[in-house]
Amino acid sequence: MLAIKNYGQFWERKYIHYGRSGNAGHLKGYNGRDIVDFRNQRGVYVLYDKDMKPIYVGQSGKGKSCLFKRLDDHNADHLSGRWEYFSWFGLCDVDRINNSLIEVENSSAKLNGTIADSLNEIESALILAMEPKLNKKGASWKGVWEYCQYTEDEKEVTIVDVVNEQKKLKKELSEIKTMISKL
Repeated sequence: MLAIKNYGQFWERKYIHYGRSGNAGHLKGYNGRDIVDFRNQRGVYVLYDKDMKPIYVGQSGKGKSCLFKRLDDHNADHLSGRWEYFSWFGLCDVDRINNSLIEVENSSAKLNGTIADSLNEIESALILAMEPKLNKKGASWKGVWEYCQYTEDEKEVTIVDVVNEQKKLKKELSEIKTMISKL
């Protein structure tokens, strides 16, 4: 079974309905037939700047850290003025009879490990693949091995040499990102 059940790509921040007193707001999506409120969706999301460049990857869980709450949090944190669009990839399926989200525990999703482990792995893959400029933490792998590319050339290079060179480059890249973020 697939872990990702649905997604929304390049939604606009300005159309998020945050609600007012007495109104909880919503995060509705439309698939051409049905309207579903994805405010309690669990999964991973990507924030983009005005030029649609990814700047942050995060994950949403249950309750106080659902997708709606995480987006609302980013209206008041260090990302508040930096994002205009977002994409999300959800673990909760939709009940097609009443157009509502099905909690992951009750859905047909069969995830390896815990839901938190799955979210960490998906989020980590996106962070490593995109290197968004405003993510402060790196990948959160659990029991995942990194492999370096094996090369053969005239000079014999050992795997240790390649790993050491990659670590050195990653450290230099991290220092450059830190310097840029301080500008």
